[in-house]
Amino acid sequence: MDVPFWIWALTIAAILAMIAFDFVGHVRTPHAPTLRESATWSAVYVGLAVLFGLGVLWFAGPEYGGEYFAGYITEKSLSVDNLFVFVLIMASFAVPRELQQKVLLFGIAFALVLRTVFILVGAAAIENFSWVFYLFGAILLYTAYMQATSGGKPEDHYEENGILRLVRRIVPTTQDYHSDRLVTRILGKRHITPLMIALLAIGSADVLFAVDSIPAIFGLTQETYLVFAANAFSLLGLRQLFFLIDGLLDRLVYLAYGLAVILGFIGAKLVIHALHTNELSFINGGEHVTVVPEIPTWLSLAVILVTLLVTTVASLARSRRDERAAAAVPTAAEPASAGTTAAVAVEAGERSGAAHATSSGRGPDGPAPAS
Repeated sequence: MDVPFWIWALTIAAILAMIAFDFVGHVRTPHAPTLRESATWSAVYVGLAVLFGLGVLWFAGPEYGGEYFAGYITEKSLSVDNLFVFVLIMASFAVPRELQQKVLLFGIAFALVLRTVFILVGAAAIENFSWVFYLFGAILLYTAYMQATSGGKPEDHYEENGILRLVRRIVPTTQDYHSDRLVTRILGKRHITPLMIALLAIGSADVLFAVDSIPAIFGLTQETYLVFAANAFSLLGLRQLFFLIDGLLDRLVYLAYGLAVILGFIGAKLVIHALHTNELSFINGGEHVTVVPEIPTWLSLAVILVTLLVTTVASLARSRRDERAAAAVPTAAEPASAGTTAAVAVEAGERSGAAHATSSGRGPDGPAPAS
């Protein structure tokens, strides 16, 4: 796929324009977005990503169009998994709801820049060293194993990574938020605010996620332009998606297992491709291994879509069963509660009767003896 420079420039300019619009239109004035606002703009960004994919399909052909859509859907699904950590970061730093948009947008922009660097480095490595596919495949297979054995449960707390600890040691930080400022001045000395720390946490966390997401998309397409575009579009709508499904994340109980299947599948695809382009002397004498056919793009796209569909339906069904079971617990306890209440009432009545009899000169068993 030969992409001219002006197409690259136009794509990058469009992405920068969308980030600028996001900032001016939604983030510059701090506010907590409504569900309707989040849903509307999520649909807009997904629509733009789909339109871009249709353009690739029309101008570059179905093979490249399928690769883009497979990459975009994979990156989007991995981004949903990342939102679990974003929620923990927001809670850990107690970021006010109206400031969370700014943290997410700046963090995502920071991550996009670093991911672009990773993509260019990865593309250069693949171009010059075919064994890199073995490495990427091993990373994805290991990540899939870790996802599957985690029990599908995300971490319940956030621990600062080395980048944040280093920043705190070097740069003075404040304990309190100062409106939506990232940097403030105290007694003539510059300090960074918790908002800046939260922003760096989001950006650095997303860079760590790129360790599996970048190899994953290179397993679906080796076209650098498509890898970049799929990553950019999946990140652009992440801010709106955060507020849209913030309350629904706990319902996706099987998401980790679905992602394990997808990453494992792509990891196997990478290893198969590595065998087909093998140049390592200790594997088949440095000759290509073509016993197992390569996995076509249409099959990759089908596996990803079916896995996500099954995972989502199964997760929602499980959540609904759990909610019904939880709602049935008080109902089951009602008879025992009612019986206890009745017994207490009877006992109270007996005590009241005894007290009344005593006060009227009668014992509990009959008249009081005459004096």
